[in-house]
Amino acid sequence: MNGRSWTGSTGPWSSYTAPRMAVRRSKPIEPPNLVQSPRERADAARNRARIVEAAQRLFAKEGVAGVTMEQVAQAAGVGKGTVFHRFGDRAGLAMALLDDGERKLGDAVLRGPPPLGPGAPDRERLLAFVDALTDFTLANAELLIAADPGGHGGRYRTDAYAVWHIHVTSLLSGTPPHVDRGLLAHQLLAALSPDLLVHLRESGVGARQLRRSLGEFVARLIAP
Repeated sequence: MNGRSWTGSTGPWSSYTAPRMAVRRSKPIEPPNLVQSPRERADAARNRARIVEAAQRLFAKEGVAGVTMEQVAQAAGVGKGTVFHRFGDRAGLAMALLDDGERKLGDAVLRGPPPLGPGAPDRERLLAFVDALTDFTLANAELLIAADPGGHGGRYRTDAYAVWHIHVTSLLSGTPPHVDRGLLAHQLLAALSPDLLVHLRESGVGARQLRRSLGEFVARLIAP
């Protein structure tokens, strides 16, 4: 990124300015096609919605790893080339499905009621955010893992992660002056990585226990 807000001048992230860092995407953003007719653009939007809805149904039924792009195309009633052209690969499709949930969480952080939204002390907001992000990650773990194929750390170069990191860093204001808040924020978010939470869940750790443990971790980072 180059000092730009996540979604431009509008949207739930318009108040955030992400740091200068590289953002890897599964498929480059294409410039608008100014020669497309309104009907062609409307058809493209409908196709996108049909593809996303079909992917949601298939992923919920078969799991993300058990669904191919060809199956998504067939379920959506579009050509395979349309799916690949619009999303690039399965990781790009997973990112598209994650986008809505990330925006809703971001809107709750920026405009929702406290303690997740503005108006509560930093410590309470951080506890609420970690709790909300834990729920989001557990509910979307397969998609989050699919969006980072090979586990090469792609999620740490996404806009969403940059925003979460800025938010957590800002809420760690109660830490001692010698503490590197930015580094500490990375380490805290690492405890919420989807592959770790899935591993713990499959090891028998329940969601309630996970949230309680993470809450205790956060509570020790910032004095009351």
